[in-house]
Amino acid sequence: MKQTEQTLLEQMRISEFEVEQRQKLFSLSNDDIDALQSAQAIIDANIDTLVSDFYSLQTSIPEISLLIGDSDTLTRLSRAQRRYVIDLFSGIYDLEYVNNRLRIGMVHKRIGVEPKLYLSAIYTLKNLLIKLLKEKISDDTECQKTLTALEKILLFDVTLVFDTYIRSLVTELEISKAKSEQYARDMEEKVRERTLQLEHLSRTDPLTGLLNVRHLRSALTSTLRAAQRRSESVAFVYLDINDFKEINDQHGHQKGDETLRSLSNTLKTVSREEDSCFRYGGDEFCIILPNCTKKAAENIYSIRLHEELAQRGNTVTLSIGVVETGPIEFMQPDTLIDLADKKMYELKQKAKLKVAG
Repeated sequence: MKQTEQTLLEQMRISEFEVEQRQKLFSLSNDDIDALQSAQAIIDANIDTLVSDFYSLQTSIPEISLLIGDSDTLTRLSRAQRRYVIDLFSGIYDLEYVNNRLRIGMVHKRIGVEPKLYLSAIYTLKNLLIKLLKEKISDDTECQKTLTALEKILLFDVTLVFDTYIRSLVTELEISKAKSEQYARDMEEKVRERTLQLEHLSRTDPLTGLLNVRHLRSALTSTLRAAQRRSESVAFVYLDINDFKEINDQHGHQKGDETLRSLSNTLKTVSREEDSCFRYGGDEFCIILPNCTKKAAENIYSIRLHEELAQRGNTVTLSIGVVETGPIEFMQPDTLIDLADKKMYELKQKAKLKVAG
């Protein structure tokens, strides 16, 4: 249930039993209630003068005068104060009475009346009531009983008002805390996203979108260590574009960049999900293939890659060196890279001799 669908009594979980317990805390007895009711006629007869004197004293305090603001507000407050004082001497201090007192505290909090100003107002009202009752009740014993009862009911009221003050403050703190925590979570998420973006940028070649060479050796080292633990083979592919310089010279660097991007996209298409594709530099590329043999790697990059390029209308040819290490003995990362590079270069030279012959 929404908070706005509950009464203040429900929100603060105040029941008839709770009201009785509070009255016992202040020893508010039936005799006290009778004494207050006995003074009701005196209050009713003097209520207008009492309220007028009260607000005359209140508006002499600059802080309170500023809060009240205008004559219309003062009129409304005077009517509310009139009801408040009459209820004090009604002798009926049930759930409805308590709910009205709780609302007073809520209203005071909403309009910005500080506790010190509220307590000051209660003190002023109390003194005016004491003065009035002493003047009108001639029997000293009866007067003292009434003043004692008044002290108790005012303290009873103050606790109710302060309960709403405290509850409102706690709610504000909880809301503020929830907002702060949400803000912190949002900031953490933004930082995390930004960190991932920066990490991705630091690992990615801006032209092709493939991983860059700075992370090749660390990635290869991790793959080889994992393969050693699982006794699996690792294949490594080194390839470059044949006659790439001629593409740049004859058609310009923009065409060369388009060729590199096209090849990179094709590499992403034919590669397995677990493979890592790197732009080594210029027109050279490397691929790490965990849990893969040389034969399987050649099928992917010597056969399927060329077929995919042809389907896309890309006429470039590639020189591809493929090596395998493991599952028993493993080469060092630099050795694996150098050997694949060497095999790629040998195939390139053979292709050139074949064309020349």
